[in-house]
Amino acid sequence: MSEEILINVTPPETRVAVIENGVLQELIIERVRQKGLVGNIYKGEVCRVLPGMQAAFVDIGLEKAAFLHLSDFNAQELASGSENIEHYLKEGQKIVVQVTKDPLGNKGARLTTDISIPSRYQVYMPYASNSGVSQRIECEEERVRLRACIESYLQKHTVPGGFIARTAAECVEDVILYSDMTFLHKLWESILDKSKKAKVKSLIHEDLPLSIRTLRDLYKEGIEKVRIDSRETFLRLIEFAETFVPEMVSIIEHYSGERPVFDIYNVEDEISKALDRKVKLKSGGHLVFDQTESMTTVDVNTGGYVGGRNLEETIFKTNLEAAQTISRQLRLRNLGGIIIIDFIDMQSDDHKKQVLTALQRNLDKDHAKTKITEVSALGLVEMTRKRTRESLEHILCEPCSTCGGRGVLKTPESICLEIFREIIRVVRQYSVQQILVLASEQVVEMLLDEEADMLAELEMFLRVGIKIRAETEYNQEHYDVVLL
Repeated sequence: MSEEILINVTPPETRVAVIENGVLQELIIERVRQKGLVGNIYKGEVCRVLPGMQAAFVDIGLEKAAFLHLSDFNAQELASGSENIEHYLKEGQKIVVQVTKDPLGNKGARLTTDISIPSRYQVYMPYASNSGVSQRIECEEERVRLRACIESYLQKHTVPGGFIARTAAECVEDVILYSDMTFLHKLWESILDKSKKAKVKSLIHEDLPLSIRTLRDLYKEGIEKVRIDSRETFLRLIEFAETFVPEMVSIIEHYSGERPVFDIYNVEDEISKALDRKVKLKSGGHLVFDQTESMTTVDVNTGGYVGGRNLEETIFKTNLEAAQTISRQLRLRNLGGIIIIDFIDMQSDDHKKQVLTALQRNLDKDHAKTKITEVSALGLVEMTRKRTRESLEHILCEPCSTCGGRGVLKTPESICLEIFREIIRVVRQYSVQQILVLASEQVVEMLLDEEADMLAELEMFLRVGIKIRAETEYNQEHYDVVLL
């Protein structure tokens, strides 16, 4: 499998596209005005303790107070064994916290006191009681070596906490890993020093910019090119790579072509498609994505696909293709939380197993942690995907000003009937001889055509004159009944 990373840099935003076999698989966007906060460390102040929820709200200087649950405290703080949040926090208390989830919708950021600081090969956890190795490293011999390397370093340097060896640490020499751990420990000591001097509700430590995080977090063996369209950013990445990821220097390339870098693989078109509710399948079927505040649902439909031999084969092939497409769309749209997939009902248990296996195999490529259940009796698959930042739709879009984000509008007929009811209410409440109705062109057209008889009857029944006027700036649901 060939893989490339494209980095598009402009003053207001940085965009990173992960391309696998010529197809866009993942898109990460970081805007200057909406910069992600995950990984940032703050000196906050407890503004409210909630004993019933075993949680607290912490003011870290953002627009909304952030949320800290007792389960997100570090092991050292929980050593007392108390399960009462009031044992640890009180209003006005100063506390050092790290953001684990960006503010999403109406919710503030999610916090933890269990600080973790990542580098290329390791994650340092100063309050941890043990160390570990990434589950993606499957070789048992290599896992044992990495554990031994970490334990040796901790003993020799009496460093508090523990380390987790990341996937990139596989087969890396001990001396390089030691250097990486030393860097992380020194960085933590500087953060501690800053936290003592910092003012409350202020940022103590900020994670690396997206372009550099891309090299740190997304690089893996098999990536052929990293193309950047900004020379300044290219030079910064080369400098970072020479220090921390020397094997990447040869594949980092400054893109200076006349065509925009995202046009190489039609990324812009793919982004537009990723904002559509409906996704077509090559077989003729399609998927329908509905994103709500509480969950995302995915409906699988056969569409025009009729299969080769029978209905069961048609359903099975459509579901297999859907499993692959869904996993890609979840990454591309960055959909997280609870996800319900409504596969087309399958009779064969073997077919159900194969579809689930295909879904899991494709999800294994995802950087975000996922968990799926068996196919239910109703043909539903429940799954979760870890969410740490806003979805693509929430970053690029806003609720429709016409429908208020509902995705539908009341019909002109419904609005006409609402207007009739409003006219009756106004006439009964006030002494009035004439009324002016202001509405959209579509509604006015219906009032003067299909509903003209009803309008005339209403004038006679109420004994008032009713004038109608179209307002070009009114949307379909907007109208006013004015007393003259």
